[in-house]
Amino acid sequence: MQKIATRDAYGKALLELGRRYENIVVLDADLSKSTKTELFAKEFPERFFQMGIAEQDMMATAAGLAFCGKVAFASTFAIFATGRAFEQIRNSICYPKVNVKVCATHAGITVGEDGGSHQSVEDIALMRSIPNMTIVVPADAVSTEKAVEAIYKHQGPVYLRLGRPGVPVIYDDKYQFEIGKATKLKDGSDAAVIATGIMVSLALDAAEMLREEGVSIQVWDMSTIKPLDVEAVKEAAKTGAIITAEEHSIIGGLGGAVAEAAAANSPCLMGFVGIEDTFGESGTPNELMEKYKLTPESIRDKVKEILAKKSSS
Repeated sequence: MQKIATRDAYGKALLELGRRYENIVVLDADLSKSTKTELFAKEFPERFFQMGIAEQDMMATAAGLAFCGKVAFASTFAIFATGRAFEQIRNSICYPKVNVKVCATHAGITVGEDGGSHQSVEDIALMRSIPNMTIVVPADAVSTEKAVEAIYKHQGPVYLRLGRPGVPVIYDDKYQFEIGKATKLKDGSDAAVIATGIMVSLALDAAEMLREEGVSIQVWDMSTIKPLDVEAVKEAAKTGAIITAEEHSIIGGLGGAVAEAAAANSPCLMGFVGIEDTFGESGTPNELMEKYKLTPESIRDKVKEILAKKSSS
C-alpha cells in the first residue's frame, strides 16, 4: 500500500490553493523544509513570511494579517505551535475569532528520534480547551488535501494536526471531506472503533484481525475532533462498546471527546488506545508505536477486553 506523509500532502495542497486564492499568506518558524511550506515560499515569496524561531511572534503576526483580510496559514512543529505559542493562539487568534489556520506538523510520538521534548502528546487537548477553535486530524494524504481546502473556506481559527512519517493512503479521489463529519469505513455489530489520524489505518488492520476471529466491528475515521460528530458517536454506541484510538494522550484528546459525547447521549462501555499519561522518548517511529502500544494488535486486544466486559454485564 502506498504511503505518503500528511505533511507532504499539506505542502502540495497549500501550493495549489495559493495558485487559486491570492488572499492566502503563509508563515513559518524556520522549519519550512520540514513543514513543506517551502513549496509555497518558492512560488509565492511575496506572500510567505519566514519568522525565524519565534513561534509566539508568528502567531501574533498571523492574527494581524488575518485582521487585514488575509487567510493566514501558520506552520511549525506541533509541540511549538500549541505549547510555546498557546497564549497567542488563545488571545490573539481564538478570542477575536480571526481567520488563522494553525497547521502543525511532526505531531505525536512518530516524530521519532527527536525525543520527548519534541513529541506533542497533549496538543489536541490544549487546542480543544480553547473556545472558537476547530480541530482537524486527517488520516491520509487524500483527506489532508481535501481538509486543507475545507479549512481555507471555513471562517475562523483551525488547528490542523499533521505527521512526519508516511502513512497508508486510505481514500481515493472521490472522498469528500466535511468539517464536523466522521466517515464510517467499516460496518460491524459487536463493537465500534473510532480512530483519528495515523491510527485509522491501524484500526482497519485490527478489524481484519478480529474478523478472522469471528468478531465484527465498525471502524470510524473521526477526522474532526472539534466540533465532534455526535451522531456518529451515537451510532457507534448502538453496538454497546466503543474503543477510541489516537496517537495522543488518552487524556483530553479523541478519547475524552468521544466519552463526553457518549456519556451525554448514549452511554456504553468504552476502552481507550492511546498514550498513557506519559511523555515520549527517543526511538524510531515503529519502535515507539510498539512500546506505547499503538498497534493493530493493541486495538484488537482492547476490543476483546471491552467485549469481555460487555458479555459479563
